Amino acid sequence: MQLIDGKDTAKAIKLEIKAEVESLLREGNRAPHLAAILVGHDGGSETYVAYKIKDCEEVGFRSSLVRFEDDVDEEVLLGKIRELNQDEELDGFIVQLPLPDHINEQKVIETINPKKDVDGFHPVNVGKTVIGLPSFVSATPSGIVELLRRYNVETSGLHCVVVGRSNIVGRPMSILMSQKSMNATVTVAHSRTKNLEELCASADILIAALGAPGFIKAHMVKQGAVVIDVGTTRVPSTETKSGFRLRGDVVFDEVAPKCSFITPVPGGVGPMTRVSLLSNTLLAAKDNIDS
Repeated sequence: MQLIDGKDTAKAIKLEIKAEVESLLREGNRAPHLAAILVGHDGGSETYVAYKIKDCEEVGFRSSLVRFEDDVDEEVLLGKIRELNQDEELDGFIVQLPLPDHINEQKVIETINPKKDVDGFHPVNVGKTVIGLPSFVSATPSGIVELLRRYNVETSGLHCVVVGRSNIVGRPMSILMSQKSMNATVTVAHSRTKNLEELCASADILIAALGAPGFIKAHMVKQGAVVIDVGTTRVPSTETKSGFRLRGDVVFDEVAPKCSFITPVPGGVGPMTRVSLLSNTLLAAKDNIDS
């Protein structure tokens, strides 16, 4: 069994991005600029945005944080998005999800300029991804594909089962794995799939993206399979200072011995999601320089 280390891989990619930023600066260009809009004070969102700001500092990006209280009027939020769309000094921005119930997330996503949608959630970017055109690809699926490539994991002709059908991970993941660059034969499974356990056990590559801690157990995994655990659910813990820990969708200790490759939680997919956002922002900045 080989552990797929997302933390070390992300660190290497950050060094590559930093070198490109330094090259841009030497040529007289400005540093790439990423902004985040944060609504409310959700603990997970606060932590994730703080990590993004730290990531920007590490690679030489400029970063901005726009904060709103959780009772912000939807139109006020949309107005700020429209303002950022017009900011020529800003290459990309994200609106941290989830949003309060009174705000329509889809309306927010569709208001973002697709050229600045570095999260890859806008329907234009999703559509371009589906048909294989250049686009900003959703960060988590993009990060997983990069992990598989850098670890030289064979995917061509193999059966890939994606468990989960979200628009952020499951669906775009299935598209990327089926495209010519990866050439896998893909099955998308979900909570209503019949014979789900048997289907998972048939997978050469199993990508678990349910958000259900410990759902994938050893009997659901084929000997020699590649297992990618996308789950990052906070569960209570007396062993950590914060009082919680991250738990994946896979029961790691019992599944790992059966695998050829497996990602841990934490330290697997999570760091790659963050670094993919940086990669998308760098692409946006280069496009702005060239145009």
